[in-house]
Amino acid sequence: MQSKKPIIWMGSSRSDLIAMPEGVRKDFGGALHGAQEGRQLEQAKPLKGKSKGATQLSEDHDGDTYRAVFTVELEGAIYVLHCFQKKSKSGISTPRTDIDLIERRLKDARALHAQRNGKKS
Repeated sequence: MQSKKPIIWMGSSRSDLIAMPEGVRKDFGGALHGAQEGRQLEQAKPLKGKSKGATQLSEDHDGDTYRAVFTVELEGAIYVLHCFQKKSKSGISTPRTDIDLIERRLKDARALHAQRNGKKS
């Protein structure tokens, strides 16, 4: 059995997750636990574009939609990039401000990972 990968929380992602409704926290927490153990997550959806390498979880609760975005692409750790309540009124797409934050934190996670592993980013 492989060991669990540590979770590294980028920016305010941990406190943002903690502020979500209990059911959403439990669902996202269970999914992240599965990712730590290397399991494929049925509910996970890969992001595209500059966010390629990031995976998104989505959960509906009391008429609201919550999302958690993380990456498993960096060997040996799970980096949680962003946890948020979707507020966009236009369809299912992720709002641009959230995409920009995800892209910035993904770039920061890659740099942090390289630094933690003694590599140049």
